[in-house]
Formats: sequence, C-alpha cells, structure tokens
Amino acid sequence: MTPTPLPRTTFDRRPAVETGTVHLRLTRPLAIDLDAARRLLDAPEWLGAAMGPEQPGMRRFVTDLVLPLRAGRPQTIFRKAAYVDLGAPQAIDSGLRVAIGWRSSTLAPLFPVFAGRLEVRPGTLILEGWYAPPGGEAGRILDRAFLGVAARGTARWLLDRVCAEMTAERGAARDAAEGPQPR
Repeated sequence: MTPTPLPRTTFDRRPAVETGTVHLRLTRPLAIDLDAARRLLDAPEWLGAAMGPEQPGMRRFVTDLVLPLRAGRPQTIFRKAAYVDLGAPQAIDSGLRVAIGWRSSTLAPLFPVFAGRLEVRPGTLILEGWYAPPGGEAGRILDRAFLGVAARGTARWLLDRVCAEMTAERGAARDAAEGPQPR
C-alpha cells in the first residue's frame, strides 16, 4: 500500500504557544540517507560562518536568509543577514530531529524570529515551529494580511537549501562509492 503523499507546504493557524506567535509547518519529499543527513547536520558549515553559541547545546551561524519575491527570470530576491542556531541531531523513531531557530542579525525588531525543529525522516524533511512577527499585535494583523508570506517564503527557502545540501551529499557519497566514471 502506497502511503498518502505529504503536501509540499502546509501552513496553519493553530493556537499560539505564546501570544503573538504563529505556527509554521513545511514538508518536502526527499529520498534521504539518514547517515548522510547526520553527517551533514553534524558539520553544517554550508549554513555560513560559525560563531560562538548563543544558547547551550546550539551552534550559531551567520548567513543570508533569502526571500524569493518573484518566480521566473530574472528572479527577484531579498537577502537578510541572520543568525541561524542549530542543535545537535537527535535520533527519533525512524529519523533525526534537530532544534533550529533564526533571527535577524541587524534591525532585529523589524523581522520575525523563528524557533522550532527540523525532522529528517525516510522520504521527508519537516520544518516545524513557531515564529513571532515583529510589532506585537499590530504585527500579527499585518502578518495575516501579507507578512506571513515573507515568513513562509524564507522558511521554504531554508528547507529547500537543506534539501539541496542533502541531495549534494547523497550524490557525493554515490560518486565516491562508484569511483571515477569512464569518459
């Protein structure tokens, strides 16, 4: 029996854990080698320049988060310098779980803050957590109107980046196992 495919992206308005937060859940189908995923998450230099940890048990990286604003060519994108915090991979039933969070590295009160987890499961990557729109109650109203698109778009880009890294890791492992190819 074939399992029902997960939606590419889901977003819901479950009750907030804290007042002023919005739930976010994104999924991506992906053939995943869990050992390769662990290696990638154990050494996440692909995220950017490493910094000292802000919180115990987390590793901090400075990177540019990207918000694609328009599809097509040329693609319009918005980049924002951010801190991305990543925990150590923890084994869970049939996969891995990693704490993840991000916030702007400059003008922080003007941008959302995210805290959640990345789950790596056979066939699926899941990014789930809560983000706090800037500006309190007014920010939540604006988030419903249009800022939520930016928060989801940035999270979607980051999840796609993780997918790309895992795909590249899988390709590198396959190439190493197969050896040089004849020309």
